[in-house]
This record gives sequence, C-alpha cells and structure tokens, in this order.
Amino acid sequence: MPVPPAPSPFRRELATTLRLAVPLVAANLLQMLVYAIDVVFVARLGSAALAAASLATSLFGLVTWCLLGLTGACAPLIAAQLGRRAHAVREIRRSARMALWLALASALPAMALFAWGEQVLLLLGQNPDLARRAGQFLAILVWATIPNLMAGVLRTVVATLGRPVLATAITALAILVNALGNYAFIHGRLGAPALGLDGSAVSTVITACAMLAAYAAVLRLDRRLARYRLLGRLWRPAWDHLAALLRIGIPVALIILAEGGLFAGAAFLMGRIGEAELAGHTVALQVASIAFQVPFGLGQAATIRVGYHYGAGDRAAIGRAGRAALVLAFGYMALPAAAMILAPGAVIGLYVDLSAPQNAAMIGFARQYIVVAAAFQLFDGAQAVLAGALRGLQDTRIPLLLALAGYWLFGFLTAITLAFLTPLAGLGVWLGLAVSLVVVAALLGRRWRQRERLGLVPA
Repeated sequence: MPVPPAPSPFRRELATTLRLAVPLVAANLLQMLVYAIDVVFVARLGSAALAAASLATSLFGLVTWCLLGLTGACAPLIAAQLGRRAHAVREIRRSARMALWLALASALPAMALFAWGEQVLLLLGQNPDLARRAGQFLAILVWATIPNLMAGVLRTVVATLGRPVLATAITALAILVNALGNYAFIHGRLGAPALGLDGSAVSTVITACAMLAAYAAVLRLDRRLARYRLLGRLWRPAWDHLAALLRIGIPVALIILAEGGLFAGAAFLMGRIGEAELAGHTVALQVASIAFQVPFGLGQAATIRVGYHYGAGDRAAIGRAGRAALVLAFGYMALPAAAMILAPGAVIGLYVDLSAPQNAAMIGFARQYIVVAAAFQLFDGAQAVLAGALRGLQDTRIPLLLALAGYWLFGFLTAITLAFLTPLAGLGVWLGLAVSLVVVAALLGRRWRQRERLGLVPA
C-alpha cells in the first residue's frame, strides 16, 4: 500500500497557524460577549444609565486596550526565545515577569486618569450630568485596571506557550462570572446589595479578579506551563527584558491609540452630521468589529509563529508563517464581505428591529455604510495580519509611522473632506475609513515584502 506523501512545509504551517488562531479568535469573540452582558443588564436601567456606562467604558476600554498592546510585547519576545531554545525557560520566565511589572507600572497612571474621569469627560464636552454618573462608575471600575492588565499578560504568555485553549476557557468562565455579578449587584439578588448602575462596575472588578486568579491557577496546575515557574521570583528585576518590552510595546500602544482615535474621531464627525447618521454608523461599525475579531486573532497567531521562526533564524519559515496567516485571513474575510453585500438587511437585523418605523432613517444609513465596510474587509484583515507578522519580527517603530500616516494623514483628512466639502456626508466618513485601511495595508505589505532587504530578518 503506497505511503501518502507528507504535507508540504507550507501546509504544515497553515495547519499550525489555524490550530493556534482558532482558540485566540474564540477568546476575542467571547471577550466581546463579556462586554455585551454589561450592556444587556445596564440597558434595563434606562437610556441615561446606559449612556453613562458607555462613556465610562469607552474611556476605560481605550486606555486599557493601549496598555494591553504595551504589555503584549511579551508575545514576540517569548516566541523568539522558544525558537532559540537556549536557556528558554529562564528567558521566558524573565520576559513574563517584566511584563507583569510593566502591567503594574502602567496601570498606576491609568488609574489616576480614571479617578479624574468626570473632569476628563467634561473637558471632552460631555453632558455634565452624564459625566458625573460616568465618573462615579469609573471610580469603581478603576479597581479592575491592575487585574485586567495582569490577566492580559498571562493570557498572552499562555497562548504563546502553546496553550491558547486555556485562554478561551478562562474567557468563557468570565462570561458566567460577569453575568452572575450583574444579576446580583444591579438588582440585589443572591444576597448582594442592590447597587443599580454601580453594580455593573462592581461585577466588572470581580470578573477581572476572577480571570487573574484563574490564570494564576492554570500556571501552577497545567504541566506544560508549570515547568516555566512563571510566578516564581517575581521581585527580581531583569532590566534588559524590560527595555526590550518597552522598545517593542510603546509603538504598539501608540498604533492602537491612533486607530482607536481614528474611529472615535469618525463617531465625532458623524455626531456633527446628524443623529440618524451616528446611529447607523454605530450599527455598521459593530458589524465590522465582530468580523474583525477573526483577522485580529490571526494577527496574534502570526506574531507568535513569525516570532518563533525569527528566534530560530529560519528565514524561509518566517515567510511561510506570514503567508499562511494572510491566506487564512483572505479566505475568511470574503465571507462577511459577501454577507454584507448580499444580505445587508439580515445582518443589520441582528442588532435593530427592521420593522420599527423610528429606525427607518438609521437603517437606511447603516445599509450605505455596511457596503463600504464590505469593500474594505480584505484590507482590514490584511493590515491586522501584517501588523502582527511585523511584530513577530520585533519591528514596531516604522509600522507606527506608517499607521499614523495611513490613519490620519490619508484616512481622517479624506473623511473630513468628503463629509463636509461634498454631498456625501456620512458616506464620506466611511470612505475615509476605507482609505485609511487600504493605505495602511499597502504600506505594511510593502514593508513585509521587503523584510530581507531592510534587514528585519536574521542574517
């Protein structure tokens, strides 16, 4: 009986990337569900409570997202250390330890910012009453900062060390904890006090602490992870590892801030155009955000796989890892793009009541914007994967400049011009977003293709 041929190196890389990416994508989607649970419970308290919570979580989420990008620099470092293999256990332990130090150090100024949340929101021109309620919410939410960032570090470490399914399981646990917490503390169930809106913030703090405790437990109980003793000697500094984290992580945090600022700016522009346009923008952006979680997870997988081969000094495997992640991203993004074009009503109907007369204007605008979202799906997926692949090469400073140029010099200026100097209005804002993603994808793709000429890969 003939022996079947062994799979090609590219097919093996494709399968490995897929096995790594699937639990990461699942964890990202489940994390969005954790936040969605808050919305479900708070919405029952009324529109004012929901608006205040949205303001607070928007500020909290943007700052936390940036700091997770900063501390997430441990992924390419640990992946490269795995690839090099020499003294890997000791080096990985030091990188993880310094990432936890960085999480704690960066959390402190963030907590100070959240403590002044009401004043910050007033400076941003928000309604005083909403700013006051949001400030009260942030005064509780602030205590989730440290456990959130530390749990984020451990999630990255666990995934990089080949156990991403544990991150998925712990995020699923967080959904249960958050649902029970909201149920108990908002309405005073299960023997808890009825705290109303503040109860949702208390639930978020409890959920963050539960996730951190769960990661600490799996680091000790999982045999593959326990050999690294990642929580040992936490007091000992490793300054060279901390410097490497800052060198890679600061540009990543600024890229996240640039992208988050672009979409926040787009919402601000929509608010100046009209209420129905802003509502339609919110719905269309939510659809695009859900679709984005898959290439985002593939980008995380690309960072780990490219970083591993970077540490091993295997230039051919670096190229295969990047190409595999791109192939998977392109293959997937065609699906939501097709759904948005062929059945926009069905997609929008997942979020709003299509039959309600008061939603007619919003739905009309959402249909326009979702077509643009469909058009830039491939570019959105490509820029996420390319950024992750370059991060695996520990290349983040020049990608920061490319992202700033694409998002703001091309994208935001295009959005302003088309929105206010042409009849396109809200559609012009979305065309500006599309331009930003196309330009960033093109610039990052060019840098990835020139990685050897630019000296980004091992000699």
